[in-house]
Amino acid sequence: MLEPLRQGLPPTDPSGVAGSASCALPARYEAVGGARKFTRSTLERWELGDRFDDVALVVSELVTNALRHALPGDPPREFQDPPVRLHLMRWTSRLVCAVRDPSRESPVAGEAADSAESGRGLFLVECVSDSWGWHPSPVQLGELPSGPLYGKVVWALFRLQENPKQGS
Repeated sequence: MLEPLRQGLPPTDPSGVAGSASCALPARYEAVGGARKFTRSTLERWELGDRFDDVALVVSELVTNALRHALPGDPPREFQDPPVRLHLMRWTSRLVCAVRDPSRESPVAGEAADSAESGRGLFLVECVSDSWGWHPSPVQLGELPSGPLYGKVVWALFRLQENPKQGS
């Protein structure tokens, strides 16, 4: 059974933002390892290293999906901004991982056969994070013969224990 993801934004409170970090990812599968390294260093800087395993699993799945399913077959010669970008945002009580890609297609969660080697990524994201979804990207990524290319953002939210020692 294929199920489109719900559209929406994670709960945000601009007054509570404690930190944010972003990195551009090349359109190569090696980018998944780079995204994990970026996630580790960011979480350690935010004193959230204990959340690395769950967050890195979600980041890996979201970046892999963006690379596998969302890059256009005939990409524009030059994107105004890199086609895949990872954003990490921290509030006092939550962390959001968001991956922007150039596709406007809704992500679809499917059921993989027991013997399948892939197809469980969005199921893992759902199991490991507290909530997730997607929304159209407000940032223009490039220009196609058919018009501007905007894409989407797929996000996952993690609830955090409040800890007054956490630095930004």
